[in-house]
Parts: sequence; C-alpha cells; structure tokens
Amino acid sequence: MTFVKASKLKLAVYLTSLFLIACGTQKKVFTKKNVKTSQKLIGIEFSKQKIDTLYDYLQRNKKGYDSLRKYPIADEVFPAILFDPKPKDFQIPSFNDTVVTWTVPDNVRMPDDLSELAFFTIPKLASLIKNKKISCLELTQFYLNRLKKYSPKLECTITLTEELAVNRAKQLDNELAKGQYRGILHGIPYGVKDLMSVNNYPTTWGSEPYKNQYIKETATVVERLDEAGGILVAKLVSGALARGDVWFGGKTKNPWDISKGASGSSAGSGSATSAGLVPFALGTETLGSITSPSSKNGITGLRPTYGRVSRHGVMSLAWSMDKVGPMCRNAEDCAIVFSVIQGKDKKDKTTTSIPFSYNPSLDVKTLKVAYLKDDIEKDTTKGKANLLKAIVTFKKMGIEPTPVRLPKDVPYDGFDIILRSESGAFFDELVRFAEVDAMVEQHKKSRANSLRQSRFIPAVEYLQANRHRQVLIEKMHQVIKDYDVLISPSFGNKQLVITNLTGHPVIAIPTGLDEEKLPTSLTLVGNLYDEGKILLLAKYFQEVTDHDELHPEGYN
Repeated sequence: MTFVKASKLKLAVYLTSLFLIACGTQKKVFTKKNVKTSQKLIGIEFSKQKIDTLYDYLQRNKKGYDSLRKYPIADEVFPAILFDPKPKDFQIPSFNDTVVTWTVPDNVRMPDDLSELAFFTIPKLASLIKNKKISCLELTQFYLNRLKKYSPKLECTITLTEELAVNRAKQLDNELAKGQYRGILHGIPYGVKDLMSVNNYPTTWGSEPYKNQYIKETATVVERLDEAGGILVAKLVSGALARGDVWFGGKTKNPWDISKGASGSSAGSGSATSAGLVPFALGTETLGSITSPSSKNGITGLRPTYGRVSRHGVMSLAWSMDKVGPMCRNAEDCAIVFSVIQGKDKKDKTTTSIPFSYNPSLDVKTLKVAYLKDDIEKDTTKGKANLLKAIVTFKKMGIEPTPVRLPKDVPYDGFDIILRSESGAFFDELVRFAEVDAMVEQHKKSRANSLRQSRFIPAVEYLQANRHRQVLIEKMHQVIKDYDVLISPSFGNKQLVITNLTGHPVIAIPTGLDEEKLPTSLTLVGNLYDEGKILLLAKYFQEVTDHDELHPEGYN
C-alpha cells in the first residue's frame, strides 16, 4: 500500500529512526541486573554465571533488532510464515454444484412508503433496479440521505463517498439503458468498514494517529463489489485499530438502544445495516468482530473460512487470524455478497481457488447437524430462551441434531498471545515512537495498552502457542468432520475463540429479542471451505421464522 498524510507518521518514524541510529542513541545500555529482573516475566531463572555467559548474546540480539528497524517495511507485507488451517487428514471438498446463479424476482413493487426500501433485501432491490422501477441514482441518493440523517445519531459513519457513489450510479444507469446488466448487485449501494482502502478517500482505521491517512489503492473486495455493480456509499466505523466500538469521533450506537454501544469492531457496519442506512456492509473479524456486532444489532453476519476472501488493502491486526465477510439482512444476502468477494487473489497469498458451493434447492433434511447440547443448556446469557426455541424450530424443520462437545484439555488462556504478538509487529512503529499515546482509549483493556504489552511477549511463547493451536485444529476437526453444521451459542462458550483460531466459517443469525427488547442470536459453524451448508441451513431457518425481519424503531 502507498500511504499519504498518515499523521506524518511513516515519514517521521523513518527519519527519526535513521537519525537516532546515526547518533548512536538507540544503543541503550541494559545491565545484567535488568536481565535477571526480566526473567520474572517469562517464568525462567538462570544463575548469575549463566547470565554472565549470555549477556553478550543479548547485546548482539539488541543490535539485530536495531538493524531490522533501519529498513522500512510496507504494511501489505505478510510474514514469510503463513497460517494453514487445514488439519493433517483434511481433504479439500469436491463440489458438484459450483456455479452459483442468483434469481432476480420480477414481482416486486415499489412500496407506498419509500422508507420501507431501507429494509428491502438485495433480491428485492435488484428487482426494482432491473425492472427500472427505481434508478440506480435514486436508490443511491435514498441511502445517502439516510446516512446523512441518522449517522450523527448513531456515530456509525466516518466518510461518505458521495461523489464516487453518484458518479458510479449514473454510469450504471447508462449501462442499464443500453441493456447491460451486471447481475444481482447492479446498482445496489453498500458500505465497508474503514479498515478497507479506497483510493482518494481517507482510510482511518478508526484511530486518531491515522485519521488523515490516504492509501493510494482500493482493496480487492471493494474492487470486486464494484465490478459486480455495487455502489460504495460510505466508509463505516471501525473501533480504533479493530477494537470495540469507540473510535476517534465517538462511540458507535446500537440502533435498538442508543444508550448502548454497537459492539465491535465492525461497529459501523453492524449499526448502519441494522438501521437501514445501507442494504449491506463488509466487516472484518479476528476474534469476534463480525459475529458480535451482527448479533448485538440484529442482523446476519458471515465470517468465512480463513483465506477465502482477500485481505489486500485491508488493515492487518493478526495475519494468521484476520477474515473479511458480509454483514447483511439475511443469509441469502450474505451468500450473494460472499459469492462476489470470495476467491483467489494474487495480491493475497493466503487466498484459495476452492469454489464456493451453494445449492438453495438442496433438501435441508439431508444435512448432518450437530449441536453443543451442554453449552446450550448451561448458557447463562439473556438469549438462552430464544436459543432453546431455535433448537425446537430446527427439530420442526426435520432436523435431529446430534450432541457433541468442544475440545477439552486445551490451553485456551494462552492463545491470546498469537493475536497480541502479530498486532504488536504490525504496529511496531506506532508503539516505539509513542504515536499510540494519541489514541482515544488508554485504559487497561484498550488497544493502545494491548499494543504496548505485546513488546513483552517472547518469540518462543508465540511459537509455542501456535504449536498448541495446531493441536486445537486437529481436535476441532475430529468434532466437526462428520457433520455439515454445528449449532452453537454465539457467546458464553469457547466456540468463538476456537473457530477464529482454527479458521472454520460461521454465520451468526438473529433468534429474536430478549426481555430488554434487544436482539439475540445463535451461531452455525461449518467445515473448512463449506460456507454453503451453513448459509443453506440459516436461509431455511429464516424462511420459517421472522427474526431477520425485525428492525429497530425510529428509522422509518
């Protein structure tokens, strides 16, 4: 990525680094007493003699660190060690139904109350566009007006891409007039989490040090949506550096109750989609950032298999855990958007060419379904009652889920080392040159503090955590390999941690409202590279329930 005006951070860091090295001021002296004290951080104790013998070695290490810092490294560079989520005996699925075609209905009418358009699904909006009952420009301006009206209340938008959107809508209207129809996303507005770069627009990462940052390229996922006919109308809030729902401009609100946050870090995508400010949005997840805001805001969110969707042009938090996915009205919308953004990208070495298989005509009763019976029964969240009702609904659909358990005897408390180490490496200069101090949140659980402490994680422990991660991958494979779908609570158990580490795809779907009239959800987990099955079961569930059709009041 090429950066411009990133709070002058990149240039300042580089020049300052060269100056300090030239002056010799980076050769900060550390003593043998410092070495002895630091052992307490990692639970090791060497004798005085042993410290004497390794002291010169540590000085050589420090010299090596300084040499690495002489050379600037572009943000798009991944480590040479790439994460592979596949277990030892995993076989790449061979799908017969690999061509996904989307039907645009012809019988959709314009609503008498135009505000109802805000909550139309993608196929319904596509029908209006294709049949020229509304123009691309009119629909785009409709959503731009909603963004302008409600974003100040929800604090969900960082940048409106109005000029880009209007020009794009006019172009797509001209194409339609000539009989050129790009497909079901032709003329459909959307938003993206502001971790994704768009040329000529700021990409702030939700953080004060980067709020004036411009990246001179467009993320692959945005390019793919544009090629399919989508119209980008807004860059939506990311919690600061992909944490929480607080950003440099405030705290993104949950449209169901604006006294509460939208959850993070895809807070803007969750809030804006829920309130009908965009038909759909893209989010990212490393450890819950699609699942949580989708659940809390009452929408449907798909977090795909690791490596399914390109992250080129998207801020990295943890190279081995980051994923990009759609946040939509329902499962079918997620399938539509996912079919466009997924696939191999030569700019992202982690991506695969495994095709997306989705067959909406498949009999849902043929799916092999498991569920976390113990976790569901022990659930203490406010959504338990709705979760139990959902299990009853699945059984009425002809599904008899088999009880299974998540892996045990796994050091779950140690896995956070992976995310924190990788994020510390990506934001190395931000910490070393104290730009992290400019972030809004500075408390113990803030991203700023997390980045600071990452400097104290030994490389040995990071690698050990990844070895245990491989064991977890094998154990989770044994749990799910004989099933198409695993039903789980969205929160309150280890599912979210496990699947983000193993790379399994999940979809969070609404299950109704709790006693406080706030949305609840459940999560469907699928096998690696088999998003189609969880999307299918979610679609059938949503056809026999109306939870996905509930919307917050006050946004009509």
